[in-house]
Amino acid sequence: MASFTKQVILSDPQAVANFYRQASPKIFHYLAKKLPREDAQEVTNDVFLEAIDSMHLLKKDGNLQAWLYSIAHNKMVDYYRKRKIKSLLLSQIPYLEIVAREISQPEFQFEKNRIKDKIKQTFYQLSENHQRILSLHYEEGVPVKDLALTFNISFKATESLLYRARRKFQVIYERS
Repeated sequence: MASFTKQVILSDPQAVANFYRQASPKIFHYLAKKLPREDAQEVTNDVFLEAIDSMHLLKKDGNLQAWLYSIAHNKMVDYYRKRKIKSLLLSQIPYLEIVAREISQPEFQFEKNRIKDKIKQTFYQLSENHQRILSLHYEEGVPVKDLALTFNISFKATESLLYRARRKFQVIYERS
């Protein structure tokens, strides 16, 4: 591995600045074709944060540019996935408000309690790891980056664990 990459891995401020200055215009240009300009800049910054954090995983310096484009592509996909989820949630707000008003009626209390019980039963069928990550994230509001530190795994691995826990919960809930 070249000394340049080693310097970046060791967080040499000059090497990190040079790395960003040299590579970011190409990554930004790639992302700006596919994202709104302001978002392209933010995603570009995210690409380099992830690249610097995980550069020790890079096998050869020759793959650096392709590796950066791969990270950029994945970040762009994440951007659109999150945007789609957000738009779906926002489109459901009027419906959710109606449901909230309806469910507070006395005749729905029994059903509400039944659903709570079903949720508890489903939750306790999950593995301890899945219970813990769901509880920390959704009940205590711990952000994913802090969960990564708690579980001592990477940010991406934490996102995957959280996704698998939600998916497993959904499968068990639908079966019961």
